[in-house]
Amino acid sequence: MLAQRTVLFKSSGTAAASTAAKAVAASGKEIIDLTAGEIWSQTASSVREGAITAIDRNVNRYTDTLGLMELRRALARKISAETAQPWSADEIAVTSGAKQALFNAAMVLVNPGDEVLIPAPYWTTFPAQIIIAGGTPVFIETRHNNYVPTVSDLAAAVTAKTKAIVINTPNNPTGAVYARDTLSDMAQLAIDRGLWIIFDECYAAFAHAPHSHHPIVTVAPHARDRTLIVNSFSKSLALTGWRIGYLAGPKTVISAVKALQSHTTSNPNVIAQHALLHHLELGDATFQLQLQRRVADARTLGLSILSALTPVPTPAAQGGFYFYLDLTELQRRANYNSQEFNADDVVNALLMEAGVAAVSGTAFGDSAGVRLSYGVDLDLLDKALRRVTAILNTWQ
Repeated sequence: MLAQRTVLFKSSGTAAASTAAKAVAASGKEIIDLTAGEIWSQTASSVREGAITAIDRNVNRYTDTLGLMELRRALARKISAETAQPWSADEIAVTSGAKQALFNAAMVLVNPGDEVLIPAPYWTTFPAQIIIAGGTPVFIETRHNNYVPTVSDLAAAVTAKTKAIVINTPNNPTGAVYARDTLSDMAQLAIDRGLWIIFDECYAAFAHAPHSHHPIVTVAPHARDRTLIVNSFSKSLALTGWRIGYLAGPKTVISAVKALQSHTTSNPNVIAQHALLHHLELGDATFQLQLQRRVADARTLGLSILSALTPVPTPAAQGGFYFYLDLTELQRRANYNSQEFNADDVVNALLMEAGVAAVSGTAFGDSAGVRLSYGVDLDLLDKALRRVTAILNTWQ
């Protein structure tokens, strides 16, 4: 018999969407997969050089549980520059991607019965990890405010059991970028109510003009002692498969994370660590800027095509690399004609009729949303979005 906790969560909704797409493709149907949270790209030369050098040096031993000290110092310098505040190596934990950083945060902060506020729609892993830790996710609806939580809604949800707020900007799946004033108000709420802030900024490199990403500890330095910063290089350097990220926060939290990580994964992959260290020490911003331009070009192309949608508003796509389609009006029209459907039905129709794989908003706690990644090849994106537009424009 399986452990009781296994009934509390399911496999990742995004992973399930990708699996469904592959299954249809295996039957011989052409499928354009817009489900994955990654950018199709070559690896940065500085990262490759670091990995190859480490392999040639026969690097294959354990490092410190929290990662190479040289890498932690390099990350501290990076975060110091980004936040305009000094950070030290003992405030940094190198992790096997952002998921482990988030899992570590949940496991060292959340007690059974604690509540954690999560704006919805949400990345599917946020509530799953809180549940694994024994906590209770409390969802804050954001659709009425362009997918940005209002502080009044957050404050109304705080109880004596509330332990933390998850803040994800630029947001996955919606692409919303939280304004400076919003972050300041959220930080003040956390201070006033004695809450932790789990700040996921994995898409920080992709805030699209005129929107800007603001680290919350820059906006509200007085909230730093209750803030954990989660980031990775999966998006900013297109290194999803390398599984390398970090958690930054108070020394006491990082010390607890070290003890936890020593009993789970131990240190992250040593070759990935050396590759990243080489990039941080000797690389430059050229690759990341090229990646940002490529994503910006894809966004421009996609918005141009999706502007032809008639029953669905053109997504704002303020940050990240997802188009999040709001099906509310489409559902309203269908309900008027006694033809109810949800996002799962739309995603299935796109897969079977248009040959385009998307992620249903039900994976993100939203039955009226569809997520489309634009991190793919531009020609494929063009073809896929034209198919999506054609199909949805028949659903009126």
